[in-house]
Amino acid sequence: MTSANEHGGRVFRDAWIAGVTAHYPGTPKDSYITPWESTPDWERASAAAVYEQVAEFIRLTNGATSHLSPETKGRFVAICWVGQIYARIPDPKPGYVAPWEKLPEWQQKTDVGIFEAVERDVNGTEAESGV
Repeated sequence: MTSANEHGGRVFRDAWIAGVTAHYPGTPKDSYITPWESTPDWERASAAAVYEQVAEFIRLTNGATSHLSPETKGRFVAICWVGQIYARIPDPKPGYVAPWEKLPEWQQKTDVGIFEAVERDVNGTEAESGV
């Protein structure tokens, strides 16, 4: 994994952990809050890929994603994640590929937070690089 991919994957994972910590009812499963270094390779690659999908969407709209509703942002993350699951797991559990409407509220809120974390990262990075 390149350092750019790792950066994006870490942004995604940090936002996931922050969302789980803030929104999960009760005590989350250990795997939900596992640090980046201990996250399985397939999950790290998926996190990096979804970061890139969201970041490219933000860039290609010239930042107009700031006008999207939180739900739309969360749905985009969820759809990208489901694509990664199908790409990496031959026969995923139904809960891994559940549609937005069937995701628990904590996960929906976490997905919104992931999009917004990528948005902040992309906008900060591009502002610094003059893009």
